[in-house]
Amino acid sequence: MSDPVSEPPVAADRVYLSGQIAFVASSARIALDARAKLMALYGECDLSRAAVVVALGGDGFMLETIHQVLALNVPVYGMNRGSVGFLMNTYTEDDLPGRLSRAQAAELHPLRMHAITATGSVEEALAFNEVSLLRQLRQASKIRISVDGRVRLEELSCDGVLISTPAGSTAYNLSAHGPIVPLSANLLPMTPISAFRPRRWRGALLPSSADVLFEVLEADKRPTAAVADFTEVRDVVSVAVSEDRSVAVTVLFDPDRSLSERIIAEQFTV
Repeated sequence: MSDPVSEPPVAADRVYLSGQIAFVASSARIALDARAKLMALYGECDLSRAAVVVALGGDGFMLETIHQVLALNVPVYGMNRGSVGFLMNTYTEDDLPGRLSRAQAAELHPLRMHAITATGSVEEALAFNEVSLLRQLRQASKIRISVDGRVRLEELSCDGVLISTPAGSTAYNLSAHGPIVPLSANLLPMTPISAFRPRRWRGALLPSSADVLFEVLEADKRPTAAVADFTEVRDVVSVAVSEDRSVAVTVLFDPDRSLSERIIAEQFTV
């Protein structure tokens, strides 16, 4: 089993200074205005030279930023200037370098999707939230599910099915009535989307080391798309998914609202 995901405090000697912070913003006016104000206060730094990236927007933009900076190996700190902010910190312009230096770090690992289409093409993508299979037309998809080489569900008739990371378990997975998973649990929730048969199947909790294979049955009659975060592949015939621990991104959170705390608190939200 893989090592637990933890949220250690950022080292006390890790100090972020004005001029080391890259600010990125969504296309929303409120986010663009915030970027302009913060750059006026703390300077402008190119992404390639930044010690930390501050993302201004909602959770969707935060996800885009994580993918954008993945190869740069720099932490990302989000401030909410959008409609949804589960991954975001409260927006304020005061003492930003101090907030960054006091932040706690969560190291997130993505799922890797390996999809094969009806034409034989192969598409790969990473997902820090979830990989989902979704019907493309009016007819339900039919999907066979295997885990670690063993068929676990011969045929799932459904609108779709998804497998989520712990960090993503509060997103689409939760909306589909899947379980919220703590970061340290080393579990991946698999959740059906409007299952028709078997009607009583509510999903599964898999070890983070699991290799999952989704095979689309009657693919010509029941076309199905696969989506990894915001990368969509249409007309898939098979989709393999596993956690890729060779890839990681560090996300920063204010000490009183760490990601682990947010995930636990979400389970008591009514």
